[in-house]
Amino acid sequence: MTMEHQHPMPDPSASSAAAATRIAAVQMISTPDVTPNLATAGRLIAEAAAAGAQLVALPEYFPLIGATDADRLAARETDGSGPIQDFLADAACRHGIWLVGGSIPLTADDPDKLRNSCLVFDAQGRRVARYDKIHLFGFKKGDEAYDEALTIERGNQVVAFDSPLGRVGLAVCYDLRFPELFRAMGAVDLLVLPAAFTETTGRAHWELLLRARAVENQCYVLAAAQGGRHPTGRMTHGNSMIIGPWGEVLARMDKGEGVVAADFDRQRLTEIRASLPALKHRIL
Repeated sequence: MTMEHQHPMPDPSASSAAAATRIAAVQMISTPDVTPNLATAGRLIAEAAAAGAQLVALPEYFPLIGATDADRLAARETDGSGPIQDFLADAACRHGIWLVGGSIPLTADDPDKLRNSCLVFDAQGRRVARYDKIHLFGFKKGDEAYDEALTIERGNQVVAFDSPLGRVGLAVCYDLRFPELFRAMGAVDLLVLPAAFTETTGRAHWELLLRARAVENQCYVLAAAQGGRHPTGRMTHGNSMIIGPWGEVLARMDKGEGVVAADFDRQRLTEIRASLPALKHRIL
C-alpha cells in the first residue's frame, strides 16, 4: 500500500482566516439509472452551495446503485473522460465549491472488473485527487450477501490532499472498519467518507466507527451516505453526518435524500489538539 500526496498548497493554518467554513454531505437514494441520479445530485449540490457550503461530498455510487453487475461494468468510464466526470467538474466550477464526487465506476486493469473511485474537484472544476477503494466489502447473513471482490478491483494507494480547509483524507464505505488506513494518511484535518452502508451493518456500527475515527485522528469527519429503500429493494442505512474532532455529532440526517451541513472550525480543531496532544504522543 503506497501513500499518494496530491497537489500541495500553502498551509491554511498560516492564514488569518480563522473563521468557520461550511461543509456539507449530500444524502441520496440512487437508482440503477444514471440520468435521474445525476439530476438529483445536481439539485442537492446546488442546495448545499446555496446554503454556503464550500466543500460538498456525494455518497458512494451516487450515479447508480442496485444495478446488475453487467450494468455497473457498462457504466465504467475511462479515467479523465466521461459524462459522470464531466458532471462533477461542471458542478464544482459552476458553484465555486470543492466537490468530493462520492464514488463512480472507472475502468480497471482487469477488463472484467471496475475501480470504485472517489474523485475530487476544486472550485475551478480541476480534478485534484483520486482515491480507489482499497477494502472490498464481503458479508453474508441469511438472504443478504455481498462480495465486492467479484466485480471490483481494489486500489492500493492511500490518498490525502490539501485544500483551503486543510489536509483532507479520503476513504470509502467499508474502509471505515480499518483504522490503520487512516493512520497511514498522517495528520489530517478532515476525513471524507462516501458510503452505502447496509441497514444491517450500519445500524450496528456506522455512527460508532465514524465517531471513533474522529476521536482517534482528532479531526472532522464528513460522511455522505446512501439512505433509504432503493427501487431494487435494497435498504441502505443513511445517517449522513458531520462529526467534530471531540467525537460529537454536529449534524445528521436519518433516511431520505437531502443535505447535511455544519461548520468546520479551524480554531476548535487547534484548541483540541493543543489541550490533548494525542497525535504527538503516538509511539507506533
